Amino acid sequence: MDTDWLTLLCAAALAFSVMNYVLLDGTDLGVGMLMGLTRCSQQRRAMAVTILPIWDANETWLVLGGGGLLALFPLAYAILLPALYVPFIVMFLALIGRAMALEFRDYAANEQRKRIVDSVLALASLLTGFVQGMVLGTLVQGVAHQGGQYSGDGRDWLHPFPVFCGLVLVLGYVWLGACWLYWRTMDVLQQRSARQARVLALIVVALLLVLIAWTATLQPQYLRRLTDVRLWLPAGLLVSASGVIFIRGFRSRFDFLPLFAALGIFVLAFAVMLVALYPFIIPPDLTLSEAASSPNSQVFMLVGFAVLIPITLVYNTFGFRVFSGKVRVANDG
Repeated sequence: MDTDWLTLLCAAALAFSVMNYVLLDGTDLGVGMLMGLTRCSQQRRAMAVTILPIWDANETWLVLGGGGLLALFPLAYAILLPALYVPFIVMFLALIGRAMALEFRDYAANEQRKRIVDSVLALASLLTGFVQGMVLGTLVQGVAHQGGQYSGDGRDWLHPFPVFCGLVLVLGYVWLGACWLYWRTMDVLQQRSARQARVLALIVVALLLVLIAWTATLQPQYLRRLTDVRLWLPAGLLVSASGVIFIRGFRSRFDFLPLFAALGIFVLAFAVMLVALYPFIIPPDLTLSEAASSPNSQVFMLVGFAVLIPITLVYNTFGFRVFSGKVRVANDG
């Protein structure tokens, strides 16, 4: 196989893993953040039940993405990791805190302690989403490197653009969480989730437009790509179609439609980002080919991805299937 096509396949496998993590675990993180805004203990319990059977499987995609970056594009990994030591440590600690809160909340002795555990869950989910947005923003704005090594001061992620990306991703995750709860819950909690989802949809789409405009100012290539009619015209049509599906989904008997429309907008935003970045893996000048590992390593990892990705997809689908159905809030009047 041609080396360029091999590198593109590796990049596609890596992008697919990251995208699945954002879509699946991002929804769980959104539910966790919404639990921190919910006073009713019965509603918080129902919200936790909707994600308890599936949240850990969703994080498998993060492992595939991180391990894939190290094995497929080691030079990019060597540059990114020193630039983002602090955010990565915060994210992993937050993920641990979220896992502990989810798994042990039912063992809390009383409602006061459960409220504390749920607050830890909400804070950990917030930190995880915010840090992930900052990491993405740092990558898009560019990471200083020289001779295959990071050459910045370690504070790139504190610049305004990454911080704004963190805010946008947090609100996007909360939006996904609200749409998920509309699909999986009933009665009062479902109605409240519908109101939250509608408001958040307007805010997130508006912030995404601001983010795209800001991104276009960072690099000349971004401006050329994002203003190309071949990109923004189909993207605009797809966003409009997703918006129609989202709005009509609340009036249909298919409660999953708002969530699927929101996920579609996330996928579209991710695709636009990839188009703007290509062929760079770390802007402004490190390309995919320059950062790629040897062809033998790529083939070995692609075989692994070819086995693991279908298995993980089947496992995710099986989990969703087994634990499908509505969750009723106990004593919900």
